[in-house]
Amino acid sequence: MPSTPDGATRAGAAHASGASGASDVSGVSGVAGASDVSHASGAAIPDGGHAVDWAALQAAAAEVRDRAYAPYSHFPVGAAGLVDDGRVVVGCNVENASYGVALCAECGMVSSLHATGGGRLTAVSCVGDDGKPLMPCGRCRQLLWENGGPTCLLLTPEGVLPMSALLPQAFGPEQLDSAAERADAP
Repeated sequence: MPSTPDGATRAGAAHASGASGASDVSGVSGVAGASDVSHASGAAIPDGGHAVDWAALQAAAAEVRDRAYAPYSHFPVGAAGLVDDGRVVVGCNVENASYGVALCAECGMVSSLHATGGGRLTAVSCVGDDGKPLMPCGRCRQLLWENGGPTCLLLTPEGVLPMSALLPQAFGPEQLDSAAERADAP
C-alpha cells in the first residue's frame, strides 16, 4: 500500500462525498477543531498491517459527520474505519421521525464496509459535533466487534483501545458456532 510523505496510508479511490462511502484520506493532514490525538500512539499497526493515521481517520469522520441527518437530536456523528486492505470507509448518523429506526454512524460505516468490498475493520474513529473522539453505543460496539473483532482499535476519549477492552466477554459468531455444533452432536 503506497503511503504519503508523512507516512499516512493511501486508502480507497473515492472521496467521502462519493456515494460508495469509501474515503481517500491520503491528503488529509489535520482539521481545524479536531482534537489532539498525540495520546493515540500515532502509527499503531493493527492486524491488517497498515499504519493507522489517527488524525486522518478523525478528519474523515469529522468530514462525513457534516453530512449527518440529525434534525431531531441535533447531534451529528461521523465514523471512519480503516479496513484490512487499506481502504477507509465512513458513515454518519441518519435519524428518523419514529426514533427507533435511526441509524448510528457506525451502522452506516459497516454498511459502507460491505458495500465497497467487505473485509475487516482494523481501526475506527467516531466523532461528535465537537470533532473529539466519541464512544460508540452498546449496539454499535457489537457491530464493531462483529466486523473487526477483539483486536480492532478504537480512538476513545481515553486514547486508543482494542475492542476487547470496550466489549469484554463479547458475544460473537463463536458462540453461535458452538451452539450449532452442540445441536448437531448425536
